[in-house]
Amino acid sequence: MTNSMILPEMAAEVSRSFWQQLADDALAGDTISTEQALAVLECPDDELLDLMAAAYRVRRQWFSNEVQLYFLMNAKSGLCPEDCSYCSQSKISEAEIPRYNLLNRDKLLDGARVAAERQARTYCIVISARSPNEREMQAVTSIVPEIKDRYNLKICACLGLLTPEQARQLKGCGVDRVNHNLNTSDNFYDEICTTHSFADRLATLRAVRDAGLEMCSGGIIGMGERRRDVVDLAITLRELGVQSIPVNFLNPIGGTPLAGRHDLNPRYCLKVLAMFRLVNPDREIRIAGGRELHLGSLQALSLYAANSIFVGDYLTTKGQSPEADYQMISDLGFEIVRNPETASR
Repeated sequence: MTNSMILPEMAAEVSRSFWQQLADDALAGDTISTEQALAVLECPDDELLDLMAAAYRVRRQWFSNEVQLYFLMNAKSGLCPEDCSYCSQSKISEAEIPRYNLLNRDKLLDGARVAAERQARTYCIVISARSPNEREMQAVTSIVPEIKDRYNLKICACLGLLTPEQARQLKGCGVDRVNHNLNTSDNFYDEICTTHSFADRLATLRAVRDAGLEMCSGGIIGMGERRRDVVDLAITLRELGVQSIPVNFLNPIGGTPLAGRHDLNPRYCLKVLAMFRLVNPDREIRIAGGRELHLGSLQALSLYAANSIFVGDYLTTKGQSPEADYQMISDLGFEIVRNPETASR
């Protein structure tokens, strides 16, 4: 019996798995429902590879095998008046971290140089604050044009809560996008922060969007939230039209209220990334803080759902070495995306 006789008969008997059908739906432009997203998080471990294959089909449609690298600069560390329970820089944290005011121009430029050398496409300038003061806004808006001229990097600013006018100033100086993480669902938000609200964060994202800036917003997984909270976050980001979604996995830093919390395993982390990809199929999904701690030896698999990572360290915690990241990307047969002009300099 020839293959031509067998294959049509087999094809009639074999149905798509649930995960592959979700990928079909996402590729067709259909919206993944709350119930379907919850099912992804509850995927049996013995079906995990099929789920990741489905997520990869969607990732490949919009991002091929490309990986974008981001570089974080902790431009102002500690000294924050907010009480976010996950954060080592908050006013209630007793973590032993560096504490300093806004870095000077030379240090911000040097960070941009390192970002370019590490093949990053985007340089993230981050300050710990409720909102930027006038001096901080002036420092950022004056340095951004110089960074872009020297290194042709995209700029993402993470400065806390913003007014519409501040968002317009950032747009005017050449900032490409603003990061302001929702962190979790509206329902769970009061459990992790009381000094500002979920609505405050939404207002900042809307100001960013209205100013014509790209929105970068994601969450932190593993803070005690329910699976429904994780799904609600992914769907809220979809409804807002957020362009870039960093997915953090809680690093329970000593001295913070969430120290000692360990709710995650690598398999669940992969399911979370697959869910974010299927819910937000054409959006950049970035594996952010905690990937080394929680994904461990399965880090490479995560890039079958996500298409960007931070290269180097995070705000107050260490990351994997850049060389290990480059090797991981190369081993997958994937390619780092560079700004064309930067690559030739």
